[in-house]
Amino acid sequence: MSTDDGLTFGVLGTANIARKAVVPAIASSDHAVGAVASRDADRAARFAAEESIPRSYGSYDALLADDLLDAIYVPLPNGLHAEWTKRAADAGLSVLCEKPLAADAAEAQAVVDHCADRDVTLTEAFMYRYHPRTVRSLALAARALDDVRTVTATFRFPLYDRPDDVRLDPELAGGSLMDVGCYPVSLVRTVLGEPDRVYAHANDTRDAGVDTELAGVVEYDDGRSARVAAGFDTQLVQRYRIDATNGWIVVERAFDAPADERVELTYEIDGRRGVETFDPVDQYRLQVEHFADRVADGERPRTDGAEAVANMRVLDALAESAATTGPVTLS
Repeated sequence: MSTDDGLTFGVLGTANIARKAVVPAIASSDHAVGAVASRDADRAARFAAEESIPRSYGSYDALLADDLLDAIYVPLPNGLHAEWTKRAADAGLSVLCEKPLAADAAEAQAVVDHCADRDVTLTEAFMYRYHPRTVRSLALAARALDDVRTVTATFRFPLYDRPDDVRLDPELAGGSLMDVGCYPVSLVRTVLGEPDRVYAHANDTRDAGVDTELAGVVEYDDGRSARVAAGFDTQLVQRYRIDATNGWIVVERAFDAPADERVELTYEIDGRRGVETFDPVDQYRLQVEHFADRVADGERPRTDGAEAVANMRVLDALAESAATTGPVTLS
């Protein structure tokens, strides 16, 4: 149960993102991880021992029955997000769910409605939105750039061959668009708003049944546009560029920013070139703290359910376009 010290989280699964980023972020905050679950009880016990978590369970249902928990973090494969977010809500627990929230927009909307009916806080874990550099970049684009015309956003990395990798499993909503393409789409929508049309093409270089490379064009009726790209087949690149009539903003290492290094924001606006440097910060911890604040005050999270559904609609349209090799119009 919650105390003056903060929330107590349960973690559904032992994914790398939990081990490397979110569990340490919770531990470094005023909150705590009280339990972890895996479908393999021994794996859960090892994880708990390694991360100094007091309780472990050999099933997700057993963790949800733990009455000492306030909230659940869901780092499961994409195809399991919706089911276990809803089950956590049924247990009266608020949920921080890894992106994307669900396998498609209809399922995402069902999750959002389910959590609203049970009056629990739901946040989609787009951690980059909580980094001070992202906040500054978006504010600069909104206040200093005149008439933003185009955005280019990319997130690619080398996914080395592991036949059992869930990101290559179509039954678990895998693919590069779902795994890392959701970040460029989120950034584009945050800057430009909801698009009118998209076009995309994709490749499956691993013969896995999912896209391992995808490139898309996002269009607006007023002539603005964006380009997004995702992939598992090249070296790491994560960047975006915002172009307007009076200047531009560029951000490198844009989405998974290192917690132990300074990062930069570069721009040229009205003929003035600038570079802003941001001290090291753990954006995962900032995300956890924002989520906990919203649980406490009942206000809307920055990356709430409505935002998750809107992002998923564009992901769905890009996937449909790649499958049909034609443009897709969004309502």
